[in-house]
Amino acid sequence: MNLSIERLVKTVISSLLSVLAVYAATAQADSDEELAKKLANPIAALISVPFQYNTDSDIGSAKGNKTVLNIQPVYPFEMNKDWNIISRTIVPLVSQQDVSGNSGDQSGIGDVTQSLFFSPKLPTSGGMTWGIGPVFLIPTATETELGNNKWGLGPTGVALIQTGQITYGVLANQIWSVGGDSNSADISSTFLQPFFSYITPAKTTYLINTESTYNWKTKQWSIPVNAGINQLFKVGSTPMQVGAQLRYWLQSPDSGPHGWGLRFVYTLLFPK
Repeated sequence: MNLSIERLVKTVISSLLSVLAVYAATAQADSDEELAKKLANPIAALISVPFQYNTDSDIGSAKGNKTVLNIQPVYPFEMNKDWNIISRTIVPLVSQQDVSGNSGDQSGIGDVTQSLFFSPKLPTSGGMTWGIGPVFLIPTATETELGNNKWGLGPTGVALIQTGQITYGVLANQIWSVGGDSNSADISSTFLQPFFSYITPAKTTYLINTESTYNWKTKQWSIPVNAGINQLFKVGSTPMQVGAQLRYWLQSPDSGPHGWGLRFVYTLLFPK
């Protein structure tokens, strides 16, 4: 990333830490086992800030490459004694080279995705945890090549079961463009993320998922499979998690990435 992006990253991280430190100071710590299970649940009532670094290559005709640092704060709001609203935000910081032919280098902020899940506090009688709500695509890209230049809107939902040390479920959304640059292509995109994880007594989590996207306009799939490991630990009394994943693209359009990719994740936790 260039110098301006590095400054932006530092500013964003510093601001997040300053705000969330207030909650950390008065937090009542969950047990390590509870924290590990909450981390495996995308709509757990847990304040967290994952920093997810992704790198992919062999993109398009010029064999370009791309790195994305997703800053993904998760914040639960209590509606009443029975329901929560879980806010999940994805802010991508992108650096790429020749991803659209010989298009040169670009770096900056991509489009922000904001999801809100309305979720019951307790699982169903069958043990299912679920949440539904809206998802918004916000055209915040600082360069044309880093985003879609379109506003987007649609539904999102997640359903999962946690039994013992195992978590499995699926997260999905559908986004349609609802405004923006009339010269940019319209959006109709379905995202599907089935996931499975196993937590050991040492709070090591083994996981596998896909993050498949179907573009209804081009009728093309993008299907990466991620497999990896996360480890929960504490520095003093502060819990955090680190992880690494290996990714392989089972299917991708000619303009997309191919072959192998990597993901590294560092998550700050602020349990109540």
